[in-house]
Amino acid sequence: MTVREGNLEPPKRHPLDWRNPEFYDEARLFEELHRVYDVCHGCRRCFNLCNAFPHLFDLIDEGPSGELDGVEKSRYWEVVDQCYLCDMCFMTKCPYVPPHPLNIDFPHLMLRAKGVKFKKSGASLRDRLLTSTDAVGKLASIPVVAQIVNTANRMPLARALMEKAIGVHRERELPPYTSRKFRAAAKPQSGTAAGSAGACPGKVALFATCYINCNEPEIGHDLLAVLGHNHIPTVLIEDEVCCGMPKLELGDFAAVARNKERNIPVLAKLAREGYAILTAVPSCTLMFKQELPLMYPDDPDAAAVAEAMYDPFEYLLLRHRDGLLETDFKNELGRVAYHVPCHLRVQNMGHKTRDVLKLVPGTEVQMVERCSGHDGTWGVKKEYFETSMKIGRPVFRQMGEAKADYISSDCAIAGRQICQGIGVEAPTKAHPLTLLRKAYGL
Repeated sequence: MTVREGNLEPPKRHPLDWRNPEFYDEARLFEELHRVYDVCHGCRRCFNLCNAFPHLFDLIDEGPSGELDGVEKSRYWEVVDQCYLCDMCFMTKCPYVPPHPLNIDFPHLMLRAKGVKFKKSGASLRDRLLTSTDAVGKLASIPVVAQIVNTANRMPLARALMEKAIGVHRERELPPYTSRKFRAAAKPQSGTAAGSAGACPGKVALFATCYINCNEPEIGHDLLAVLGHNHIPTVLIEDEVCCGMPKLELGDFAAVARNKERNIPVLAKLAREGYAILTAVPSCTLMFKQELPLMYPDDPDAAAVAEAMYDPFEYLLLRHRDGLLETDFKNELGRVAYHVPCHLRVQNMGHKTRDVLKLVPGTEVQMVERCSGHDGTWGVKKEYFETSMKIGRPVFRQMGEAKADYISSDCAIAGRQICQGIGVEAPTKAHPLTLLRKAYGL
């Protein structure tokens, strides 16, 4: 059979067959790794996305034959460890994704390999801690404990000990924990009169997320203020646990399933009651929009949640197109260097954050579409920190040279990474929702 080069059709993702015992067959996994690595070697279009592909190509080029057969199979795992599942290769670069007959889904193959590895060997203490965002957040946010943790995270000696003990890089700037958690202090305007329904629901249910609840609650309060100003009735989801993305990236599918069983019934009920569901963290939004439906393709509740799930700026721009968004902005924002996170780009919905910010008079948005290199937990780890900063270097340079009034990214962690990369001369960091609230003068 002749296999054509390239692919002009939109990528189509297949369900993840994680409940099939054959999914965890290591011999079959290595057959597929060999097939896909060989296709990647022949194409090399994705060399500048992350470090997984350059590492693969270095292994091949430095081998005795210059082909994949010169690479020891045991070293295939090194490529898996370099992949942090941003999905950008699948969505933007690979010409052989389905429906192409070669059927290449590199991120899902890496995810399968991580699942095999987790089932076989489990995870280190460091990786279990970093991906237990709920449990660690609850513990670290206890009054007094939060102050101790935050102080220790700023002390070089404590960080050196932490690096030696559990492998968290001593130079990684970690987000602080707060004892005044978002969920405890949030005041959604649920009594506001419902606005006219347009292309999307006229009322919102907010999934707080672990990060905003325990690390940066101000972002959640900014979103509530913006929704309130736009007369959108909002409720806070009463019972939520982590979306499951950190455990998915670890290959711990059983933990993802446990969190899904807690979250999805609650969210599906709200979706069927006509709520738009919002989260202010792109990775969490992506988890509900894409990853869980691919893990549970026959689950009507997961499908209902995916259909009701919106990125905040996607939702606000739809309201604007229906003439339902307030544009009574009182403050100019000046020049904003805006970074588009990978997990927002792969939602394939255009540049909604930029488009909303550009509605603010006196605002210039300079957009950077490139990986910041952090990922959720990957750039925190001792062995990947330097590579993380190297991947982000073009972003640091472009956003530093913008001479902007604000550095902004929908991903709060990416925003921190960019400011660390720019250094002491970095402009003020502000989440896009914070900027929008400021523009409204709220």
